[in-house]
Amino acid sequence: MFKRAQGLIPAPNPAMIPPAMSNVRIAAAALAVVVLAARVAAQLPIQDHPGQYSQGDIDAGSRVYGAQCAQCHGANGDMVAGVDLRRGLFRRSSSDDDLARVITTGVPGAGMPPFALQPAEIVGVIAYIRAGFDRTSTVKIGSATSGRALFEGKGACGTCHRVNGRGPRGAPDLSDIGLARTPGALQRSLLEPTSGMMPINRPVRIVTRDGRTIRGRRLNEDTYTVQLIDVQERLHSIAKSDVRTYEVETTSPMPSYANTFTSDEVADVIAYLLTLKEL
Repeated sequence: MFKRAQGLIPAPNPAMIPPAMSNVRIAAAALAVVVLAARVAAQLPIQDHPGQYSQGDIDAGSRVYGAQCAQCHGANGDMVAGVDLRRGLFRRSSSDDDLARVITTGVPGAGMPPFALQPAEIVGVIAYIRAGFDRTSTVKIGSATSGRALFEGKGACGTCHRVNGRGPRGAPDLSDIGLARTPGALQRSLLEPTSGMMPINRPVRIVTRDGRTIRGRRLNEDTYTVQLIDVQERLHSIAKSDVRTYEVETTSPMPSYANTFTSDEVADVIAYLLTLKEL
């Protein structure tokens, strides 16, 4: 006889609730959100890196993202200022745990509400983000710390490539490679460098009308000129009217690391390259 649903006890008027009690309720609500987030985090098989996610996780995550996230973040994850989910640029997150926390608790004051997703759905969204929105990605991602050691040591990658102002300029600068290339593209460049070579990075051989031969990597090209850097890091800007022969080579000068690195080491190097996001 005392159930409110039966209409015997009227609902309290919010205006009549003492301020102290209102504050208690606000605090209780905030605590409930924290507890909920903790419970969800405890259920999530959060990964240290995206290589532990399955193709099923990525596929499921793409569907959840399209239904729940794309309206604000956009199909490519770049419609919120300062955030580019596909390229791994976040305001507040770095680890998978951070991403899970933002999804479940939202971002107060920034317009992002909390989402009551199932743990498997959250795992899927994170997997999809970590895969760079590539649903076909099956690339294993290892330890970035180990990858850096391999990059600087066993692989001797720094003898050709420049990273964050250190290293030679003869090969492409990798300082922002984590933004420019997907995990699959990075794996292809390591194992099959010729097939993974971008057109602008193809080596060229130019013979000028006065008999000079210049080999190097193209930096830019337009209708009338071509700019390149040679192996001695000298810059050349050549008018095409001064060129006798101009050959764009189709074989990358970069060696394959298929026989240098183990599969786990390739995964580690990819993980390190994905952290290189200098703008």
